[in-house]
Amino acid sequence: MGLSLSRWFCSRTADRPPFLSSAFLPLAVPTSSRLAVTLNSPPVSPGDSRSHWSTVHRSLHFLLSPCKQEATRSPAELSSDGVRAEIGVKSGLHVWEVVWRPEHRGTHAVVGISRQDCPLQSSGYNVLVGADSQSWGWELKTNQLWHGGQTLKLYPENGSKRCHSEMAADSKSQSSSSSSAKMAQTPLLIPERVLLVLDADAGTLGFVVNGSFLGVAFKDLPRDVELFPTVSSVRGGACIRLRYMNGSTRDPPSLMALCGLSIRQNLGQKRLKHMDKLPLPPFLQRCLASSH
Repeated sequence: MGLSLSRWFCSRTADRPPFLSSAFLPLAVPTSSRLAVTLNSPPVSPGDSRSHWSTVHRSLHFLLSPCKQEATRSPAELSSDGVRAEIGVKSGLHVWEVVWRPEHRGTHAVVGISRQDCPLQSSGYNVLVGADSQSWGWELKTNQLWHGGQTLKLYPENGSKRCHSEMAADSKSQSSSSSSAKMAQTPLLIPERVLLVLDADAGTLGFVVNGSFLGVAFKDLPRDVELFPTVSSVRGGACIRLRYMNGSTRDPPSLMALCGLSIRQNLGQKRLKHMDKLPLPPFLQRCLASSH
């Protein structure tokens, strides 16, 4: 059976669709098997309570939809406003999806996590998530990481290095050094869908963009403390949607989960619907179908 399965994969290599081009693909960091299995597992029900914004822990300028998955900031002058998830986590690996259209961000658009007592409103236009020791945030417009009221570094780090490499290459073919410097300082445009990856066991926070894990953004997060997905905005009309995707315990993935992941990765997204044609026993085909 192993030989026939290998021949089946090889005979279809030419049919495999090419990877979608993305500015983030060269910046991708290899994931652990635990994270890879979690990212490739079916999402939980959209109505899961872990997908809800908190009706209590929010600025009054944020209004929630009836399903509590969508938070919209009302127009308000000289105010920075935040909202956090209704349910936090103390352990395990967890992935949330945050959908925030770029044209609805404005300045100081921050995605991250916070402890329970993180301030969720302040006067003026400021970064709110990451403004103190209670929260950690990624400012999407500038790509800066914030914690303790100060910027820490650009994220992803390789994005900055790549821009500098492009600048050096362009300086050989262009006489204007000022245009090259401007290119080096241009932040990456973050698309509307961002996955927030919190490993409460390891104390790390990272992000996935366009299917690419960009590495650890924050480490040494507090252990055994409840942490909540949190966003802050200064733009009137900003609409931010939250969805809990999946999670796992600190236990390593099962061998069946790893085998299923390997098969799905070799198949590719466009061929997953043809899993029933794999030369596998019906029981294994059902296991693959249920895991997808």
